[in-house]
Amino acid sequence: MRDMHCHILPGVDDGAQNMEESLAMFAAARKAGVTSITCTPHCRDPYFDYLGMWRSFRSFEAEVHRVDPTFPLQMGFEVNYRKLMHLGLAWAERLHFDGSNEFLLELSANASPTRFGDYERTIFELQGMGYDVIIAHPERYDAVQRDIGLAQELVNMGCKLQASADFIKGGRFGREKRPAIKMFKEGLYTYIASDAHYPAHYTYLRQAVAKWGE
Repeated sequence: MRDMHCHILPGVDDGAQNMEESLAMFAAARKAGVTSITCTPHCRDPYFDYLGMWRSFRSFEAEVHRVDPTFPLQMGFEVNYRKLMHLGLAWAERLHFDGSNEFLLELSANASPTRFGDYERTIFELQGMGYDVIIAHPERYDAVQRDIGLAQELVNMGCKLQASADFIKGGRFGREKRPAIKMFKEGLYTYIASDAHYPAHYTYLRQAVAKWGE
């Protein structure tokens, strides 16, 4: 099982704060059945330090491979839409998942439905550059919670949708479970990921995959 969205790198964002916490998360991930990990630190203010995040990845990779020399790790980013607009689309070349064309895009949680027109233009530009756009946790977005037809529109654009496993307990804001279940029932999700910030998130991943994974 691949975990393609997590905040496991030490000391770079609001996830693991040090290597000890990172390795505790890694142990929890393996216990939950995870067999490969894409590390996706936040590309948004106030956390984003591109070179520092890559250094953290290399340090984490070295520690993981002391435990399991063959465990697959990949570097990526969870790219916030506003930060991408600030950096410019040319940065997509540095922010996609290393070694693949996947691009994890985080939209604004409180965006109005009309704002989705702005996202559409950016998504199509990214797709035109050859990227496979994955939308992080649409169940968290207010507009989608009010109308999951917007999630269907994202799928119709060619996006893949990723559920964050903590929807099992209601999610970070307590409103994610109901829209997530609706989207699962309508077959809108492609991925379930931990979005782990600490080890307990991997318990949610195991539960979510057992209930909704294929």
